[in-house]
Amino acid sequence: MRKIRYGIAMSLDGYIADPNGEANWIVIEPEFDWAALWAQFDTLLMGRRTYEAAIARLGESSMQGMKVIVVSRTLQHSASPNLTIIREVTKERMQGLRTQSASGKDIWLMGGGELFRSMLEIHEVDMIEVSLIPVLLGGGVPLLPPPAPQTKLTLSQQKVYPSGRISLVYQVQN
Repeated sequence: MRKIRYGIAMSLDGYIADPNGEANWIVIEPEFDWAALWAQFDTLLMGRRTYEAAIARLGESSMQGMKVIVVSRTLQHSASPNLTIIREVTKERMQGLRTQSASGKDIWLMGGGELFRSMLEIHEVDMIEVSLIPVLLGGGVPLLPPPAPQTKLTLSQQKVYPSGRISLVYQVQN
């Protein structure tokens, strides 16, 4: 069965966006193989704010070839054939999503601490992949906003890059 993997960049002090919601502090790592990472997924799952930020920064073409699912209570129907809007996450819906791909590739849960928290609460996150960026923001959007369930993790991979970025991969213990 496909895995749901939360992939995120985070500051050393635990924030995924600065106080203005910006991510311009994220260090671009030349040695990181983005193509290899994208090849592991065929579905992107994100909240409305993450989706809108991604579209504004990268454009809709950046998600071409991916099924895009946006969790939102306010976003209206889209004309894009690759965009699906759901109003809330449930265990049943996520279990169904895991079985919907012919490719068998994983699902990338992108950005958004609140959506991440909701997915943890229903035990629908398999892996947490954090790129720790060498910066202290002093405030902003936390990786995991309270209240959140205590979740045990097991480190499965780590890599340090020349820029000081550290990639950490954890398996979620349910």
